[in-house]
Amino acid sequence: MSERRQPDGAKPAGDGGDRAVSGAPAYEGGDRAVSGAPAYEGGDRAVSGAPAYEGGDRAVSGAPAYEGGDRAVSGAPAYDGQEEGGEVRLRRQAALALAVLAALVLAVAALTTPWQALLTAGEPPGPARDFTAVQLARSQAFDAATSLPSYLSLALTVLVAGLLVATPLGARATGWLRGPWWLRTILGVAVIAAATLALRWPLGMWFETVLREYGLSTQSWPSWSGDRLKNAAVEAFLLALTITALVALARRFRRWWIPAAAGAFALTVAASFVYPVVFEPMFNDFTPMREGPLRTSLLAMAERDGVPVEDVLVADASRRTTALNAYVSGFGATRRVVVYDTLLRAPEAEVELVVAHELGHAKHDDVLHGTLLAGLGAALGAVLLFLIFDLVRRRAAVPSIADPRAAGALMGLMSLGTLLLGPVQNVVSRQVEARADLHALELTRDPETFVAMQKRLALSNISDLSPDAVEYVLYASHPSGPERIAMARAWARLNGVNAP
Repeated sequence: MSERRQPDGAKPAGDGGDRAVSGAPAYEGGDRAVSGAPAYEGGDRAVSGAPAYEGGDRAVSGAPAYEGGDRAVSGAPAYDGQEEGGEVRLRRQAALALAVLAALVLAVAALTTPWQALLTAGEPPGPARDFTAVQLARSQAFDAATSLPSYLSLALTVLVAGLLVATPLGARATGWLRGPWWLRTILGVAVIAAATLALRWPLGMWFETVLREYGLSTQSWPSWSGDRLKNAAVEAFLLALTITALVALARRFRRWWIPAAAGAFALTVAASFVYPVVFEPMFNDFTPMREGPLRTSLLAMAERDGVPVEDVLVADASRRTTALNAYVSGFGATRRVVVYDTLLRAPEAEVELVVAHELGHAKHDDVLHGTLLAGLGAALGAVLLFLIFDLVRRRAAVPSIADPRAAGALMGLMSLGTLLLGPVQNVVSRQVEARADLHALELTRDPETFVAMQKRLALSNISDLSPDAVEYVLYASHPSGPERIAMARAWARLNGVNAP
């Protein structure tokens, strides 16, 4: 694993292996940010697309009225030829919008992704050049110990999402809820999210036990449980907000995909902007780096790089993990560079290189570009929902997307969409991470320290030094440690610097 996998799909479990809400993960040697702290690293998945869960019940007439007499549009059969023609026109318009959004996503990805960032001067050496047989064996053993819970988690995610999309399970699970439509929608999300969390809990405990056996986790069980519950609450809140808004729009507008797409984009951008100051503090305490030579050096480097940084924040990650990490999150007024307090135990020159990498993310506006891509992807997903939900509702036994019982099917579709997009996001992320590495090399011109830093990160975080093809595709949002070391050596040769 180039990134430590989270086995149960929960976001921060304090193991250094999670994805962040804004789509911005963390620096480290390939592991994801601990405890929900976003950062750019890897175009992580956004919470709005977090695992999904449920389904509903189908009405015979196809076009029932709900509160206020509003007719459900999505999935409702036409009453006559005129109505049928109107539905066809709506679908053609939505299909055209889908094509435009898809083209826009591809254009933004093509223009903002540094496709030539990863230097490939010659064949990268194998990990045996830089790591001992004992170190390689430990990496392989840890990978083997975490692979089974990770793959079981993936299978569980697919199974739950599939049941919610393809069966009436979700509708039956929430059909007993009573109250106004909006309350039933919110409660439906909460019920399914809670049930899914309970299913995942044993896998999370299994993974946490492995982390403790290998010395990566410093958490107590109460602390670990508290993190998971807080993260689950954040996910459920965002999911409930998204799905309730979607149901409300479907109950009000025939062309609900238009405001839904706009709202999905706006919510994604807003979540990325506020996450550092609203959600990150729920999981970590942040303090300005104390006065001293390191802080002075880091701020001077940022000034030399032309990146406005008022301060570097230190997260109290050591109360959860021994892993080393740093990240940049937010954009504009909320942009921040954060280092783990565990990283400060490394030599100052290596800390400077890590921060130089993060300055590369800030200088190239990687969080902003990742957020724009995520927002456009969310908008595209809203339009796609309009086009495919009629097929889903028949199997999920949901009368319409305007019915509160549709919450489960929507959650399932979001979950499957997140899984399918993951490998694509990783491709983009690896290129962005490689550019940040090159930025660090250009800024410091110190490939020897860069290589020493990569070795330290790989060993401290027990990174997978030789990930297999499947794991690389599914989980690697960073180049592997040996790839990053080989790139530094290639850069040194191309720039006339002694190669380490």
